[in-house]
Amino acid sequence: MEEKNILGYESVRLDDENNQLIILDQTRLPYETKFLYLKTLKEIWTAIYLLQVRGAPAIGIAAAMGIYLEAKGMDVKDYDEFYKKFKEAKEYLASARPTAVNLFWALDRMERVVKDNRDKPVQQIKKLLHDEAVAIKEEDIWVCKTIGEYGLSLLEPGMGILTHCNAGQIATAKYGTALAPIYLGQEKGYKFKVFVDETRPLLQGARLTAYELLAAGVDVTLICDNMASLVMRNGWVQAVFVGCDRVAANGDVANKIGTSVVAILAKRYGIPFYVCAPTSTIDMKCPTGDDIHIEERKAEEVTEMWYKQRMAPEGVKVYNPAFDITDNDLVTAIITEYGIARAPYSESLKEIFNKKAAAQRKDK
Repeated sequence: MEEKNILGYESVRLDDENNQLIILDQTRLPYETKFLYLKTLKEIWTAIYLLQVRGAPAIGIAAAMGIYLEAKGMDVKDYDEFYKKFKEAKEYLASARPTAVNLFWALDRMERVVKDNRDKPVQQIKKLLHDEAVAIKEEDIWVCKTIGEYGLSLLEPGMGILTHCNAGQIATAKYGTALAPIYLGQEKGYKFKVFVDETRPLLQGARLTAYELLAAGVDVTLICDNMASLVMRNGWVQAVFVGCDRVAANGDVANKIGTSVVAILAKRYGIPFYVCAPTSTIDMKCPTGDDIHIEERKAEEVTEMWYKQRMAPEGVKVYNPAFDITDNDLVTAIITEYGIARAPYSESLKEIFNKKAAAQRKDK
């Protein structure tokens, strides 16, 4: 039997029969394809915190399936008691990562199922929670493909594209966000030349994006983060595509640390900088990037991780933010599943949500 490459696997999957969440452990890639079989809420919290499951859409899917499994195992019939336990579990899971809005979006969506069906038996609510978790994953496939189609409309065959971190298939249900235009272009024979920032300190670009694109047969070149300027100056990049963890109402973008550096360079060299953002990552209740809480992580990720020996002196202070803010004036466009938003984002993002609301009314 031919062994599947990385694109043949699901990064997040519900095994309802065995009451477990199955995730691809992204911390083991590219050396080892290992799956984790998670049965408890603590195990799922830990997997999200340790980035064993990562990428805003994948985190949301994992959280939805995780809270469903926790609810399924609650041995209570009284609605008020059930909701109390559900709320506690939701707040616990939400504490795993503070920046990625998909985590809260998915959990809020699951809570809405519980609250909207309080007149139904608890057992029926559990079934509805299952259906909602599955729907969140299925919708993500459509969202990512549609973002890919909009993104591809901005590109021409043979272009050089630079991307940062990993916003590919393993960060979503399928296709990815920032990598979706590349995958769709690959299917159409566009022959893009893609440059991948390694993305310090956790190397998501080197370990994950380069691995994905190579498996898909894309012409991909890995560069250190501090090489992006020279690559752009050489004229090898005609567009930058990145994903995001949260977009504020004014178009400021929170994404993996180093994204704002790429955006500043792109502006210097006149290269369009595109952010691929499912509407689930756009937080219209968050006015600006200044209102986004930036997660800080362990110093060891900078000083020790990936090295055989410690690569910094003992006792040195370390600042390790997981994300940075890209100001909206550096963003050429925000690509969503309901169209492409451009400045002024305070207006265009509202229009995107108007389109989404109209589409949802039509579907009903």
